[in-house]
Amino acid sequence: MKFSSDRYTQMQYRRCGESGILLPAISLGLWHNFGDVDDPKVYRKTLHTAFDNGITHFDLANNYGPPPGSAETNFGKILHTDFKDHRDELIISSKAGYTMWDGPYGDWGSKKYLVSSLDQSLKRMKLDYVDIFYHHRPDPGTPLEETMSALDLIVRQGKALYVGISNYKAPEAKKAIHMLKKMGTPCLIHQPKYSMYERWVEDGLLDLLGKEGVGCIPFSPLAQGLLTNKYLKGIPRNSRAAKSHGFLQKEAITEERVDQLKKLNEIASDRGQSLAQMALAWLLKDKRVTSVLVGASSAAQLLDSLKCLNNTSFDKIELNGIEGILKS
Repeated sequence: MKFSSDRYTQMQYRRCGESGILLPAISLGLWHNFGDVDDPKVYRKTLHTAFDNGITHFDLANNYGPPPGSAETNFGKILHTDFKDHRDELIISSKAGYTMWDGPYGDWGSKKYLVSSLDQSLKRMKLDYVDIFYHHRPDPGTPLEETMSALDLIVRQGKALYVGISNYKAPEAKKAIHMLKKMGTPCLIHQPKYSMYERWVEDGLLDLLGKEGVGCIPFSPLAQGLLTNKYLKGIPRNSRAAKSHGFLQKEAITEERVDQLKKLNEIASDRGQSLAQMALAWLLKDKRVTSVLVGASSAAQLLDSLKCLNNTSFDKIELNGIEGILKS
């Protein structure tokens, strides 16, 4: 498979904390759009377009699909055909922490679950190792030492090069980071939910990551599609908010929220960006953010997201205007 020879000139790369790893400013998340319910031709083209534009990081988890596991299987097939000569140019990550199989060992954060889950993920993707393995969410029922020692073991076994955590608030993240450091397996990166509408990471977590030299890679940067032009006129029939089983609920699309989105869109237009592009750029303005995970239902949608890199700086008037709108 032949890819663009100038792909690495198309992307901005940022150092991940104080590590030796550089990540693309935009990474591709396979949470949606890569399952067995999706069109292989479409997601194959999306993967090609990502790499052609310098996206070297593909982010998965054991339960991505649907059905759970299918995103890893589908990605693995394309990896071993189209990307077989480029494995060493890629950062491939996976996670475990949410329900994956029945019984007491298929969820949360025990050593049994994490080691078993990664073994399954490696088989699905036909890999000897992943570059990054995350604990997907904190487990209140398992000692943190057990979960972190499982991550340390996985690195020592050669099944992952680096480890990270996801969805950890600042106090528990601090404990996890310090435990891993003492074990000799530093925490490379944290993956939190972060967007203009989801700001809990600003309550100490970003400061912690900056201080400890840990990278940050936000997911759901567009608030499940809310921060796009899709909802400027209400709720479209085929949108996520229109589907009661989706992560974005109808109740979230109030008249006040739509009014906010319209005002945010005006600022984006003045910047020469779409609302989605501005929302991505808004995250990247902070140098503690290593990369932003975007989903894409098509190659065209991914290319549109990448245009955010044309302008990731904001002046005080823009930032104050955005904050004023969000607080209104």
